[in-house]
Amino acid sequence: MSDKRIKITLVKSPIGCVPKHRKIVEALGLRKLHHTVDMPDNAAIRGMVREVSYLVKVEE
Repeated sequence: MSDKRIKITLVKSPIGCVPKHRKIVEALGLRKLHHTVDMPDNAAIRGMVREVSYLVKVEE
């Protein structure tokens, strides 16, 4: 298992988005604009980030 981490920051509001994307943002733990969370770098998280890539910024 890798111990890599990625930082995910919410840069755009999910208010007018598809409800599924709003739930993904919530599941990632992002609450407010410019809120950053540190998550493990794995396939599940990467897939979630890919779905809402237009709302978040990712730092390796």
